[in-house]
Amino acid sequence: MKNKIINKLKKYILSIEAKFVKKNTSDERKKFLDEGRIPWDNGYISYKHEMISKSICDEGFINGLKSKSIPSNFGLRLDERIIEYSWIFSKLPKGNLKLLDAGSTFNFDFIANHDRIVEKELTIFTYAPEGSAFADNGVSYVYGDLRDIPFKDNLYNFIVSQSTIEHIDMDNSIYGYDIDHHEDVKEKSYEYLLAVNEMVRVLKNKGTLLITVPFGKFENHGFFQQFDNEMLSKMTNIFEGKGTYNLEFFKYEIDGWKFSNQDELVNVVSYNPHTGKGKKDDNAAHCRSVVCVKFDKF
Repeated sequence: MKNKIINKLKKYILSIEAKFVKKNTSDERKKFLDEGRIPWDNGYISYKHEMISKSICDEGFINGLKSKSIPSNFGLRLDERIIEYSWIFSKLPKGNLKLLDAGSTFNFDFIANHDRIVEKELTIFTYAPEGSAFADNGVSYVYGDLRDIPFKDNLYNFIVSQSTIEHIDMDNSIYGYDIDHHEDVKEKSYEYLLAVNEMVRVLKNKGTLLITVPFGKFENHGFFQQFDNEMLSKMTNIFEGKGTYNLEFFKYEIDGWKFSNQDELVNVVSYNPHTGKGKKDDNAAHCRSVVCVKFDKF
């Protein structure tokens, strides 16, 4: 009886805390919207997550992406996650399959609880444990380096690596990782190619790999590097003889995210909110262009 009372009390306290957090988040979001949607102000993250959740749950919008249709003002003053998640869900099939998240961008409640994710056997592979986890949803967690994935060949039907490989061999101290990394800010690191090779290796025959990265003019921002044509070409060379691939490009403009093309993005630069580098008057929140790669293995 005593334990039941304690458990009820714990649940009550947790419910009160949840309501407080929800109200606090709602207040921040309202203030963020009322004060002009300035990227990274208080309320930005909760508003972004809300918009991503709405986008990936809107079947009409997701189907529109398949036919290269994006509503006007989509993702206004939001970073590239809004278009990356949407593109990924436009490619993610319904039904059960073995899904690998190579980089832990699915480790959020609005992703882990999505109908298309709940029905899958999801494994999240990332460098170290994070504050949240969804083991109750059946999500598995494995920790390590993407350049040396500890899985057998041909294991996963579907692999997603969203805005992850641009951080490989870079200074990830802002994420709490103190590991050796490429320190010359003027040069490129090609360690990401090892990770792409590994993902292709653990992908099943007839399986699909989705990769997204910032794309445009090469830039080394310390904690990430922006891919250019040469870096993208080195990645797609890995796919030759192993399957087919398709590239889709997106660009942020003052009125939101749009479909673009490779040639148009050659000189596009990112905005680094940590240093202020690349800031312009377009209210871009981070990277201004991305390439989304879909590889289908033979």
